Amino acid sequence: MAPQKAIVSWSSGKDSAWALHQARLNPGLEIVGLLTTVTRDFHRVSMHGVREELLEAQARSLGLPLVKVSIPYPCPNETYEAAMSAALRRAREEGVTRIVFGDLFLEDCRKYRETKLEGSGFEGVWPLWLQNTRDLSRRMVQAGLKATVACLDPQRLSRSFAGREYDGRLLQDLPAEVDPCAENGEFHTFAWDGPMFSEPVPFRVGETVERDGFVFTDLLPA
Repeated sequence: MAPQKAIVSWSSGKDSAWALHQARLNPGLEIVGLLTTVTRDFHRVSMHGVREELLEAQARSLGLPLVKVSIPYPCPNETYEAAMSAALRRAREEGVTRIVFGDLFLEDCRKYRETKLEGSGFEGVWPLWLQNTRDLSRRMVQAGLKATVACLDPQRLSRSFAGREYDGRLLQDLPAEVDPCAENGEFHTFAWDGPMFSEPVPFRVGETVERDGFVFTDLLPA
């Protein structure tokens, strides 16, 4: 049986990068692209705040086509869903039947995705689902995945973590109440090297600012 064509729900961060890596090891899947929501007012990955130029550089290093779902800011949920549905219709016309997600344990998030996929012709794939996040975070770092904290919630994590590399030292420094994979939204990362990339994505760390209740570190193309 031929492998099923799949796209990865790509946030630009470590979990989607690791989900891609795991999905590529599945002989039943053929990964044919990345699907990313971009806020067109800022030309940045939605929520993570990563510049569009760096997103495109990731895709080049991963060797995968990039499908951008353009949304406004602010974005009502119905607008988001309409834009996503249009992108998925095009993917379905190209033979894609699977979507890979990097979700870890949030039942509500998975249920939402599954509900939206019902009757669409797509099935979700969750390579990381219910893995122990403490073990998973260490495995990712040990395997050579490199990422940088691009955004954080200062109500959950100190601003001092903004712009830091996601490495063993950061994992040691995280407060006990913070999930090491940040599945509860404590922080978001930009993945720039690892076994899923053909070469590192060059960038440099810019200024850190607070906006809309979140702390963002601007990552600049090198």
